[in-house]
Amino acid sequence: MQIISNIALISINETFIVQIISFLIFLYIINRIMFKPLRSVMTDRENHIKRIQQDIVTADNKLAALADQIRAHESAVRSEAFAQKASLEEAGGRRAEEIFTDTRKEIEAARDRAQIEVDAQLIEAKKHIKEESEILMLSVMEKVLNRRLNP
Repeated sequence: MQIISNIALISINETFIVQIISFLIFLYIINRIMFKPLRSVMTDRENHIKRIQQDIVTADNKLAALADQIRAHESAVRSEAFAQKASLEEAGGRRAEEIFTDTRKEIEAARDRAQIEVDAQLIEAKKHIKEESEILMLSVMEKVLNRRLNP
């Protein structure tokens, strides 16, 4: 049975209807087997990418918060270190002043001992010089007078 008869590249007959029906069955099968799973995989991939992007944003926020905490901690540690430095410098200054004071006292004590020793040596030297000068004076007088003097 022939519906239309003309000479053309495509003729509409029973085979054409069977081909259309088989093409529609093919589309239905390929849609079920290939396109639906492919679309679900693509949707899953997009959801996964969105989750990863959200995780990245969350991680960036956490990183920023941690950086702020680190800066705050660093600032606190620096101020504590400066306070300890000032405290140590003050303690060192006091200790140096104590050492200088002790050293001055020791120097003054040594100077006083040296002065006492020098004074004692001067007194001893004056006695010795006085005795020597008396002996020398007697000797000179005896020579000048040409006689012996009795002390």
